Amino acid sequence: MPEAKARLEKFLADGAHGDMIWMETTAERRGSPSALWSEVRSVVMLGMNYGPDSDPLAILKKRDLGAVSTYAKGDDYHELIKSRLKHVARWLVAAGGGDVKVFVDTAAVMEKPLAAAAGLGWQGKHTNLVSREFGSWLFLGSIFTTLELPPDTPEPESCGSCQACLDICPTAAFPAPFQLDARRCISYLTIEHKGPIPRDLRPLMGNRIYGCDDCLAVCPWNKFAQQGREAKLAAREVLRAPKLAELARLDDAQFRALFVKTAVKRAGRDRFVRNVLIAIGNSGNASLAAEAERRLKDESALVRGAAVWALGRLLPRDKFMALAKQHDDKDASVAEEWAAALT
Repeated sequence: MPEAKARLEKFLADGAHGDMIWMETTAERRGSPSALWSEVRSVVMLGMNYGPDSDPLAILKKRDLGAVSTYAKGDDYHELIKSRLKHVARWLVAAGGGDVKVFVDTAAVMEKPLAAAAGLGWQGKHTNLVSREFGSWLFLGSIFTTLELPPDTPEPESCGSCQACLDICPTAAFPAPFQLDARRCISYLTIEHKGPIPRDLRPLMGNRIYGCDDCLAVCPWNKFAQQGREAKLAAREVLRAPKLAELARLDDAQFRALFVKTAVKRAGRDRFVRNVLIAIGNSGNASLAAEAERRLKDESALVRGAAVWALGRLLPRDKFMALAKQHDDKDASVAEEWAAALT
C-alpha cells in the first residue's frame, strides 16, 4: 500500500478525523502492517456481503421515522466475522503452518487499502471499497500471517467519470474525489462525535439517526450487488423503520435492551437520543414537539441541548419564547442552545 500511509498522514494533519483521537495514537501502526506486527509477511483479506433487501434511501422521505444504516440493522458484525476469520485462520495454520492474527475493524488496520491491494475491489471516490460482484456492501476482515504467500493482483480503480457518491452527500463531506472530511460526514457525526452536532450541519442530516448509506446506495456498481444471505446480519424488523417518537423516550436500560447485540449500542443512549432529537427537529411535524419537550429535563446536557434545537424548529416563535422563560438550564452548552435559538 505505497500511498496509504502518506494519505493517512495528510488526513490527520488536516484534522479531518475530528475527535477520533485514536486515529492519531495508532497512526504509526495503522500506516504499515509490519508496524502492527513485526513478524507478518502476508495479509489475507476477506469480505462478507451484507447487501440490503430494499432501497436504503426510501426511508429518507418518511420524516417521522428514523433511518439506521444498513450495516447496523442486524447483529453486530464484529463478533460474527471474527469467528469466521478464526475458522479460516485455523485451516491456514493446519494447511501451511506459521502463525496468525485476525482483525476486524477495531484494530489499527487499514482494511480498505489492503482489500484493494488484495484484489477484493477498489476504493471509490467516496473512499469506501467497491466490488464488481457485491457493489458497496462488504464487511472486511483480515488474517495476518507469518507465511510468505503469493500476492493477488490489485483491483484497478473503475469509477470513471461518475461522481454520484460525491453529489448525493447531504453535508458535502467530500472536498475532492477520494477524499473525506469526517467532520462533515453524517456517519461520523451520529456515531463517533461525542458533543453537540454543529448547528449548520443539523438541518442537513434529515432523519438519519445512526450512520448514512447515501454514498454507498447510489453507486452504479450496486447493479451487480446481491442480497446478503447471512441470517444474523439481516435487518431486525424493529430497526427497519423505527418511530422517532418512541426512540426519543428511551432511557438507558431501554436503549440497551432494544439494541442488544447491535452496532448501535456502541454510540450510547445519550448520543443516540441526541440524533433522534435532531431528526425530530428536521421532521417538520409539530406533533413531535411534545417528545422534544419531555427531554428538556433529561439528565444528559447533550440530550437537553438537542431538545432545545428541535423545539426551536418545531414551535411557533411565541410558544418557544414562552417555554424558554420557564427553563433556566445551568449547563453552559444548553444555555448556549437556548440563546442561539432565540436570536
